[in-house]
Amino acid sequence: MKKNLLTLFLALGLLATTSISCSSDDNSSEIVQSKSSVLKLSFKAENIKSYDNVVLELVETNSGVKTTKIVTQNTLEFPIDKGSYKISINGKVTLTSGEQMEIGGNSSIDLIQETQSLSIDLILKVFSEDFIIEEVFFTGVRTLEGKLYTGGRYFKLTNNTDKVLKTGGLLICQSEFFNTVNHNVTPNIVNSDFGVQAVLMIPKEHSKDVEPGDFIVVADMATNHKKANIPAFDLSKADYEFPNLDNPKLGQVDNPAVPNAKVIYSTMNFNMFFLNDRGAESYALARFPENVTVQTWLTEYTYDYEYLNKAGNITKKKTYRIPNSWILDGVNSSPTEKWVHNTLGASLDAGWTGVGTIDSDPSRYGKSIRRKVVGKMQNGKNMYKDTNNSTVDFMRDSEVSLASGIVH
Repeated sequence: MKKNLLTLFLALGLLATTSISCSSDDNSSEIVQSKSSVLKLSFKAENIKSYDNVVLELVETNSGVKTTKIVTQNTLEFPIDKGSYKISINGKVTLTSGEQMEIGGNSSIDLIQETQSLSIDLILKVFSEDFIIEEVFFTGVRTLEGKLYTGGRYFKLTNNTDKVLKTGGLLICQSEFFNTVNHNVTPNIVNSDFGVQAVLMIPKEHSKDVEPGDFIVVADMATNHKKANIPAFDLSKADYEFPNLDNPKLGQVDNPAVPNAKVIYSTMNFNMFFLNDRGAESYALARFPENVTVQTWLTEYTYDYEYLNKAGNITKKKTYRIPNSWILDGVNSSPTEKWVHNTLGASLDAGWTGVGTIDSDPSRYGKSIRRKVVGKMQNGKNMYKDTNNSTVDFMRDSEVSLASGIVH
């Protein structure tokens, strides 16, 4: 018995030695490839004298690992692990005129080579002295039966200044393009104009005065959406609504006690203003200059563009545009893993926010994007963060602010 055991142990030892030896031979024949790449960045901007406090952030989309670098000149070179990166740059620069300004930019890159180069346009930021977007609720809710309830969506717009503001003439604009798809259109006007698929306007005859720190709610339907089987919200005290009564399938109703915001343009049938429930688009607040009317805009501010489609043919389309100089505030939105580019220029929003991680994320329902509070005004109202970078200004996947109704 002992002899048999000794023979067995010797055989097992020989097998282990053979296995290790074979494994070692296999490894020695493998080609070891570098996991690191050298990224060479250049920053394109005019009239910049010095980079005073500029930070570059890279986020690897698969792991979520963040890398930050300080930018002190218009080029930057450093080693970094290969991967897919979303890149943003924000900070302060001094112009050749001596003026200090905020700048921003964003891009993305797949690092697969030993050395790669990327050029990023830097855009001067323009800050608003008017209403800002405090919250957008676009996801809708699920009923207790698991059905999608698309009513009860809203914009919450806040006076983040120290003066009284009038709502009359405010425009709520919806992007023509998704932030999750880049058709590489020609011409690309993002740095000068915002291509729109729909625009809401608050009529001047229904203008309201809004005190510093106070807000208005613009809802699709100003009604109580909360029912026994619907975990939605009471929006009956909204300031404005935009129900679509032309599409019988929507079954929307008009609250006669609440003024209507007017859809002055839409690419959708029945002249609808309908929010994407994944939040894959951008929104902007704007006002027409004094010499521009709705009819003037519809006549003079068309946007014709084209792109190469998947079939290899040229697709041509026509819509309208809002010059960036008219825009008061804006926010880019996208599910995390689907973001490709921003449809608002970096001077308006150098980042992006959103709800959900994946496309059609089932966890997105009942959540919104909300701006962060940074302090209190003299009257005790909230003051909100506004750096023209929604990555840092907004809370992703936020609980809605109107869950208990509209309370000022």
